[in-house]
Amino acid sequence: MRSHILQNLKGMDNRPRVSIIDYGMGNLFSVRQACERVGLDAIVTSDAAEVLRSERAILPGVGAFGDAMKNLRSLGLVQAIKNFVKSGRPFMGICLGMQLLMSESEEFGHHEGLGIIRGTVRMLKPIDSSRKAKVPQIGWKRIRAGHGGHSSWMGTPLENIRNGEFMYFVHSYFVLPEEERTILSLTDYEDLLYPSSIKKDNIFACQFHPEKSALSGLEIYRSWAGIR
Repeated sequence: MRSHILQNLKGMDNRPRVSIIDYGMGNLFSVRQACERVGLDAIVTSDAAEVLRSERAILPGVGAFGDAMKNLRSLGLVQAIKNFVKSGRPFMGICLGMQLLMSESEEFGHHEGLGIIRGTVRMLKPIDSSRKAKVPQIGWKRIRAGHGGHSSWMGTPLENIRNGEFMYFVHSYFVLPEEERTILSLTDYEDLLYPSSIKKDNIFACQFHPEKSALSGLEIYRSWAGIR
């Protein structure tokens, strides 16, 4: 029975199966391509049952928080995502997918999130209100180790990434988790230093797009693919 279940978690060619969750708001092709390049059997799906059958899952996304939650609810994916995370299998959130893990967002009003990680989503703006800054933030920015230092990246998808490496960002909001120890990396926006990746148990999530971040981004996928 156990071997039958394990086989269902893998693709037909025995590669680990990863579900890329499609709720109509993600750069799915690039994520799938990155997964395939590091040896994962990637499928794009909006089927909750398919997600729960997979060995890994990725929640990507671009766009508005409220619309994203509405789509997840209408597709019956909210509970599937929560159940998948509770199972302990590796889960990744990317950009909006990272933000959706939080308790709530202030984007265009107040919206409840998945509530998997306690925290809020706030708008990017300089601490000094007299300063003008471009929003959204688009382009290459450095990620630096959080308060745990670079050693905290060991055993995470960032373990082979150089402290201060450039990653590609496109966003107007950022996450602020309640538990500071979940913060893996920080990135600057004008005079604001915000969390750009987090790690909690089996969850890894990043504000930047590793699939658009050249070889370093691909290395993040490769490390994540090796985590059990």
